[in-house]
Amino acid sequence: MSVFLRRTSGAVIAFAIASQSAWADLSADQVWADWKTYLGGMGYEVSGTESRSGNTLTISGMSMNMQIPDAEGALSVTLPEMSLTDQGDGTVRIVLPEEFPINFVVTPEGEEQVKGTVNYLNRNMSMVVSGAPEDMTYTYSADQVTVSLAGLEADGEAMPEGAIAASMDMTGVAGTSQMKIGAMRDMVQSFTADGLSYALSFNDPESDDAGTFNGAMSGITYAGTGTIPTDFDAADFSNMLKSGFAFDGTLSYSAGNGTMNGTGDGETFAFSSKSQGGDFRIAMDSSHVVYDLTGNGAEISVTTQELPFPVDLAMAKSGFKLDIPVQASDAPQPFGLGMNLTDFTMSDMIWGMFDPAGALPRDPATIAIDLTGTAKVLVDFLDPAVAETLEATGAAPGELNTLKINQLLVSMVGAKLTGTGDFEFDNSDLESFDGMPAPSGVANLTLVGANALIDKLVAMGFVADQDAMGARMMMGMLAVPGDAPDTLNSTIEINKQGHILANGQRIK
Repeated sequence: MSVFLRRTSGAVIAFAIASQSAWADLSADQVWADWKTYLGGMGYEVSGTESRSGNTLTISGMSMNMQIPDAEGALSVTLPEMSLTDQGDGTVRIVLPEEFPINFVVTPEGEEQVKGTVNYLNRNMSMVVSGAPEDMTYTYSADQVTVSLAGLEADGEAMPEGAIAASMDMTGVAGTSQMKIGAMRDMVQSFTADGLSYALSFNDPESDDAGTFNGAMSGITYAGTGTIPTDFDAADFSNMLKSGFAFDGTLSYSAGNGTMNGTGDGETFAFSSKSQGGDFRIAMDSSHVVYDLTGNGAEISVTTQELPFPVDLAMAKSGFKLDIPVQASDAPQPFGLGMNLTDFTMSDMIWGMFDPAGALPRDPATIAIDLTGTAKVLVDFLDPAVAETLEATGAAPGELNTLKINQLLVSMVGAKLTGTGDFEFDNSDLESFDGMPAPSGVANLTLVGANALIDKLVAMGFVADQDAMGARMMMGMLAVPGDAPDTLNSTIEINKQGHILANGQRIK
């Protein structure tokens, strides 16, 4: 988890920084001066030859070079020419080359060096800066923005032609980026795009493994806010957060689709999906990191050589949310975790593999869980050195203090389980529950349709009579009949003494 958070945190920071069109005052010279200052503060070495003609400042041979954090490589961007023009009305027009390369070198520890070049292309891009020096707004648009892999080599040897190809294309792009400069750089951003498409293919020259991946999204919108310290080290995520870095952005789309086809280990496979849109939110500040994903109307189809028919799945809604603290503190901090699969269905062909007679109800299934609580973060696990220590020692990065089950829902094959709960954890007692912090609290559960489901499973031969009897005896110990038919209610309590009670009866 620490590696995942550290690396994705770096991706979030890079995205937040890279998405800024420029950092400029309202004259061409001041724009260029601020570019050099700001990019230099990020760790880039910026160079270029300056020349002026009238109200236009031209930067020729502009290059930006930066070492990738943890000494794993370098990144360089080369612009043959960039012009900044004072338009005489208090605004500055920025013109970038229609196409320029982005070079990278990556050397993961213990692995071979990888070099590559990515081409950046834009069609009919317009970018104008307006406002005041301390409150600037960038307004931009482009008919097309394309990023494509132009070359790749590993350990000094170029990849064979056709071995790998990758590209991403965005059309109908328009947006604004407002920035206020004070003790911090505060930004408000928004953009729209008619569509986004991507394509990836590979063909291993040393085997029969090959694959293609293609996808698209339409009706794209983005809105986000952020705060960036005026003086920071982009390679030091932890201190950057402590200095005031914050980011909160949501990308939405109205529809999407994707396909995947390939051969691996001598077998072919195919995958396709489509959806009616969704949202993807990332937020980060000194207190927490948030990932929040939702999807609507997803349909998935998978075909493999092992099955004579496609595996077709669908769901009305899906989602995942993670909200966790990231900075060490002596005080407990809030966290949250949630997921849902709503109205999940699968094709009759899949049902027929284990229920050919249709004995089980095939109503859409739903699984949902919503958890919140508090935890004490013991170490600053976004610090690379601390993260490495955690990996080496396996030490726990924190302590669980409280856990609240706001929602538990499992509904499928005619049965339904719902519940809520609220627990505290004593981290000084690791003996009562075999190394786990001792919990105390209450959970309330309701189970509907369990006996009818057991009867069907027995009739189908999935469950033996004696196993069904054991299950019913267990339910009788833990639950009491509810008011409705085939309904069981259970109140499970764990007290401070470590006793476990079910509906008031002690069972441990």
